[in-house]
Amino acid sequence: MFETLTDKLNRVMRSLRGQPRLTDKNIEDVLREVRMALLEADVHVQVTRIFLQRVREKALGTKVLQGLNPAQQFIDIVYHELKEIMGGEVSEKPLNFASNPPTVVMMVGLQGSGKTTTCGKLAKYLKKSGHSPLLVPADVYRPAAIEQLHLVARDAGVQSFRTNGKNPVEICRAAVEEGKLKGWDIVILDTAGRLHIDETLMDELIQIKAICQPQEILFVADAMTGQDAVRSAGAFHEKLGITGIVLTKTDGDTRGGAAFSVKQITGQPLKFAGTGEKLDDFERFHPDRMAQRILDMGDVLTLIEQAKEKIDESEAERMVQRLAKNQFTLEDMRSQFLQIKKLGSMNKIMGMIPGISQFKGQMESVITDKRMKHMEAILDSMTIRERQNHNLIDGKRKRRIALGSGRPIQEVNQLLKRFLEMKKMMSQMNNPNFMKRMQSMAGRNSFPF
Repeated sequence: MFETLTDKLNRVMRSLRGQPRLTDKNIEDVLREVRMALLEADVHVQVTRIFLQRVREKALGTKVLQGLNPAQQFIDIVYHELKEIMGGEVSEKPLNFASNPPTVVMMVGLQGSGKTTTCGKLAKYLKKSGHSPLLVPADVYRPAAIEQLHLVARDAGVQSFRTNGKNPVEICRAAVEEGKLKGWDIVILDTAGRLHIDETLMDELIQIKAICQPQEILFVADAMTGQDAVRSAGAFHEKLGITGIVLTKTDGDTRGGAAFSVKQITGQPLKFAGTGEKLDDFERFHPDRMAQRILDMGDVLTLIEQAKEKIDESEAERMVQRLAKNQFTLEDMRSQFLQIKKLGSMNKIMGMIPGISQFKGQMESVITDKRMKHMEAILDSMTIRERQNHNLIDGKRKRRIALGSGRPIQEVNQLLKRFLEMKKMMSQMNNPNFMKRMQSMAGRNSFPF
């Protein structure tokens, strides 16, 4: 979402490197460039002004700490202000849960923002945390909206409320009552959206709020719409008093200004972000982690959390044992590709690795989602025996594999070459002499403290 902004901020910060100290002039020069970068990212003008004022005051009043250069000090100030303007510290719990279940979560927003799919994502997220959510179809206006929610609920592995009613207010009231009777601890109301804000929509939502007394009213904002999402969030908050925002389509070609602006304009936190089309592509919004990503500091914590959740632990353990015995095969390589795919796109994964942007050009020439698919197709075109024993693959077999995968024979050769390089590297890492050499090098290059 912030790829362009990250590139521009990195260029701005580089201009401070080599400066002996922070001065009025170099701070103003940098802030001018930061201002342009934020406005081009579609950050609200008022939010941009507040952010720059805070950074200016702290930068001018800060003495450069020993061991840090001016660029590092300035980046630290920008990081903390980015974190604050996007929400600061997050609460331990993602939602305000009712003391007496069920907790009622009312989802609101404009039509086309991805609200129904987001209901399913939130339900699946909460189910993983041990909750039993019930999805409620309260959009009786959009064609097939009710059936869509039932399908989303099925795919998410949660229950949906079945009714023949046509009154959204009554549907929500009955669903909350059923939640109490049958033990659903969270009831998620998928209310109707509109193409624009109108009084009829708002009156209906106000009635639902009055009857169901929701603990959370979450506004679903489409990140692709930029400042329109911010204006809509402000209008809904004025009428309903929303308690948080869910930002959807953050994986799209968007400038990300809404993520900056919506907290400052509404005063309500960004609680979740949709990061893809699948129901698993949903995560809590952490302002500190997002600020790290924007400044190319990576987001290792989120990467670790996703790896723990999505990667098969027993498979990983088996792979470690095979690597230790130098038994790595093409079958193992294929298994690794399948595990990596669970974490999302290569762009998303690389965006969580600190400092990766400076190597982006080189990385994209080697690792892209398209290349991964090509390599997977080549591996799938091999027989199990060939994947288990690469020595069987001669010229004739290479031609057959190339034909079966639809890739040129040169790519088959490249994949085999990379496999052999990986195998050689792994065998060296298991060599005790290699570890001694690495420890010796680390000792020579370590700092004296």
